Amino acid sequence: MAVGKKFEAAKKQVEERPYTVPDAMALLKKIHFVKFNETVELHMRLGVDPKHADQMVRGTVVLPHGLGKSKKVCVVASGDKIKEAEAAGADVVGGEDLVEKIAGGWTDFDACISTPDMMRSVGKLGKVLGPRGLMPNPKTGSVTFDVAKAIKEVKAGKVEFRVDKTGIIHAPVGKIEFSQTQLSENAQLLIDTVIKARPAAVKGKYVKRITIASTMSPGIDLDLVALDAK
Repeated sequence: MAVGKKFEAAKKQVEERPYTVPDAMALLKKIHFVKFNETVELHMRLGVDPKHADQMVRGTVVLPHGLGKSKKVCVVASGDKIKEAEAAGADVVGGEDLVEKIAGGWTDFDACISTPDMMRSVGKLGKVLGPRGLMPNPKTGSVTFDVAKAIKEVKAGKVEFRVDKTGIIHAPVGKIEFSQTQLSENAQLLIDTVIKARPAAVKGKYVKRITIASTMSPGIDLDLVALDAK
């Protein structure tokens, strides 16, 4: 298969050694072999046990260069907050009617924001929004009365990260058509943010491995010493 051969050719260009973030991004752009604008992702293996609540790692970061596409934002609100959300550029805004629409299976949006007073209704949407990572949460700033700020952050390239059950964080940091500098700065900020989010309960090595990859590329390991990722 042609893609298989191209993947193997790309893989041969990745040396078995850790790379700095800028060098990894330069290599990723060099070995890019498909015609579409791939998403570049960061994968961080952490020395945590997510089964313990005090070792859960999650948070948000607004990437300096965004993600290369404007996210479709859905806002569940009431009263004046509906007009505020519309004025701030929300793509879909509503109240109980919107909750019913989502309950029926409609999820044509990339982020969902809710005002606190509507969470009694939105809370019922856990089975629909939860598996898709779209459930509004106060910890990530998506349950708030300041809907204008929340919308602005999402549109600017806000990324939510959360360690999965295997102890790995998977998060996008841009598109392959971004410049090396843009990708490097986005990735570096995400890495720094995850490192700062280290739970106090974690003992020993916190960051075990960091890999950069695009949608179809082989992974490129990052140099943890250079990143000071202990």
